[in-house]
Amino acid sequence: MMLGLAVAVVPMQVGARALAFARSAMFGFYLWLFGVILVGTSYLNNGGPGGGNAEMVDLFLIGLGLVIAGLLLISTSVATTVLASRRAGMTLIETPIFSWSALVASVSMLLTLPVVAGAIIYVAVDHAYERATFGATEGVNAWIGWAFTTPQIFIVAIPTLGVLAQIVATMTRGKQPLRAGLLVGVGLMSTAVIGAVTQSSHTVSFSGSASDVLKSLIPYLFFNHLPILGVFVVLGLSLLALKNERAKLNAAFVPAFLGVGMVLTGMIGGAIFKITNLKLANTVFEEAVLVYVCYGAVLSGIGAVAYFGPRIWGREIPSAPVLGLGLLGFLATVLASLPYFIAGFADQPASIANNFDYSGPIWLWNSLVGAGHALMALVVLLFFAVATKSFRSGTISSATSADLFESVNG
Repeated sequence: MMLGLAVAVVPMQVGARALAFARSAMFGFYLWLFGVILVGTSYLNNGGPGGGNAEMVDLFLIGLGLVIAGLLLISTSVATTVLASRRAGMTLIETPIFSWSALVASVSMLLTLPVVAGAIIYVAVDHAYERATFGATEGVNAWIGWAFTTPQIFIVAIPTLGVLAQIVATMTRGKQPLRAGLLVGVGLMSTAVIGAVTQSSHTVSFSGSASDVLKSLIPYLFFNHLPILGVFVVLGLSLLALKNERAKLNAAFVPAFLGVGMVLTGMIGGAIFKITNLKLANTVFEEAVLVYVCYGAVLSGIGAVAYFGPRIWGREIPSAPVLGLGLLGFLATVLASLPYFIAGFADQPASIANNFDYSGPIWLWNSLVGAGHALMALVVLLFFAVATKSFRSGTISSATSADLFESVNG
C-alpha cells in the first residue's frame, strides 16, 4: 500500500515528468498481484509453511517469489525517481520528507528482499526434490520466516514516518523546525536492515556476570533500539512543530499519528521479545508484534490516502469518516494485538490452534483478538467505500501542489 502511494506521490513531490521505469513498475505490480493470488490459493488448499499438501507448498514458494520480484521492481522505480528524476535545483536533502521515507524504504527493500529470494530458491529446489537439506515442509518457515517478522517488518513501516511528518508540515503551513532531524530519524529506522540481511536475532540475557550481560547488551541495543530511536525522533519533532500557534488540525493526522504509535508499540514489543529472561520465544507474543506493526501501517495508509488522495484525484474525503475510522482502526489494532501480549507472558504457544493449556483465560484472549481482526477488516472495507465515493463525487478539493512540500529552512 505504501509503495503504491509512493508511485503516485513521489513524482509530483520531486517534480519529475513521470515515474522512472514506469513500465517496469507496472509489471512489478502485476507480478505482485499474481503472486498474492498464488499465495492465497496455496493457503486455502493446505499449503504455505508447514502445509500438508506438497504441491500447494511449491505453489506458495512460487507465489512468494513473484511477490518479491514485483516489490523489487517497484522499489527500484521509486528509488530511481527520487535519486535521478528530481527537478532542477532540488538537492537530495531538499527532497520532501515523504519522498525521503519512500527512498529509504525502497533502498532497504532492495538490500533485503534479494536475500529472501535467494533463500526461497534454495528451499524450493530442496522441497521439489530431496526434501532433506532444508527440512522439507517444516523447514520452509525456519529458512524464510525471518522475512515476515522483526526486524524485517519494520522496513515496511518506514513510510509511516514520512506520512506523519508530511501531514504535520501542511498543518504548520510548511514550517518544520529541525527538518534535518526528520531525515536522520527516518534513516535510523532503516538500521533494521542490518539485522534483517544477516538473518540474526540479537537477544540479551540479564543472567550471569556483568561482562556477559554487557557482551549481549551492546549488540542488542544497536540492532533493536536504534530503529525505535528513529521513530521517537520523528514523533518528537512532529509534535514540536505542532506548537506553532497557527497549526490547523487535518483529519488525516489522526490515523497517521495513531498508526505511527501502533508501529512504535510493536517495535518496543519486538525489543522486549528479544530479552531471553522473559521466555517469550515460541509464544503468541511475536504474533502481536507483527500485528501491531502491520495494522499500524494500515492506519497510516488510511491517513495517507485521506491526505494525498485529494491532491491526486482532486476531490476531498469528508473529515468525519476519516476521524471515526481512524479511531475505530486504533481500537481494532489494540484488540487484535494487546491480548496476545498478555497471553505471551502467560505462555500461550504460537502456531497451535487447539489442544494446549496455559495459565490464562484462553477463550477471552483469543475472542478479543478475533474481534479485533474482524473490526479491522470492517474498517478497511468502510474506508475503501468512503474513499471511492468521495473521489468520484465528493467536494472539489482546494489543495494545491504546494501542500506536498515543507520548508527546507524551517
